[in-house]
Amino acid sequence: MAETLILPETANRREIYESLLPQLQALTDGEPDVTANLANISAALKEAFSFFWVGFYLKKEDQLVLGPFQGPIACTRIHFGKGVCGTSYARKETILVPDVEQFPGHIACSSLSKSEVVVPVFDRQGEVVMVLDVDSDQLNDFSEVDVQQLEKVAALITSLLPH
Repeated sequence: MAETLILPETANRREIYESLLPQLQALTDGEPDVTANLANISAALKEAFSFFWVGFYLKKEDQLVLGPFQGPIACTRIHFGKGVCGTSYARKETILVPDVEQFPGHIACSSLSKSEVVVPVFDRQGEVVMVLDVDSDQLNDFSEVDVQQLEKVAALITSLLPH
């Protein structure tokens, strides 16, 4: 696949996601390296939506460790159950945070982050192996559209993981 995204000229996020998802599938099709795929997925999401920060935290032993991302430098390690990422991991569910200052125990990797959505990514056995973290520098920037569509991205990632 060409390394250029073709995105509709619209502010409608649902339409952008619907255009982006098949392109992510094509971009990752046949590429066995998970790191390369995660890097391209984070870059594509950043390019498509101009999010402040997009990336992955991978389960390594007893914590989440920074993986491929796009945006400013980030926290390197997050304990399970801590912050939005660690809580999403522990609960095995997507967490939408309209205002990070209102989330108990929020870990401020950047004071510029104002809202956030974190989606767990499951392996084929149903265990959380990483989380997809998307931050905005705007309050209340995410909606159920983002949740639903980012969960589709997470399902795509699951399909790319080794059996």
